[in-house]
Amino acid sequence: MYLTRFSYTPETWARMIENPEDRREAARTYIESVGGKLHGFWYAFGEHDGWNLWEAPDNVSMAAVALAIGAGGALRSMEMTVLLSVEDTIEALEKAKSVRYRPPAAYLHHLQSVT
Repeated sequence: MYLTRFSYTPETWARMIENPEDRREAARTYIESVGGKLHGFWYAFGEHDGWNLWEAPDNVSMAAVALAIGAGGALRSMEMTVLLSVEDTIEALEKAKSVRYRPPAAYLHHLQSVT
């Protein structure tokens, strides 16, 4: 699952004022072309003009859609967040147990404190 936040360019808004268009169908076509699904499309007031909730088979497929949309020139910005299910997060938490993380300079600090 992927959440995207996007903003149109002023030129895109001007074209849409002249010829209003429901962009959900276009978005649905893009994601379905890589085997995914559009779960939602909203416009918003605020920092971003719109939000999409997508499902894609993998990161590469979603990246392909994002790259194609970005290359089209209609957007001023696009941000994407990969969403993890609760089950995936629990699995990640279990795997994190085996990761032996050491904070920066922690080992050096440990050596200095024992001398």
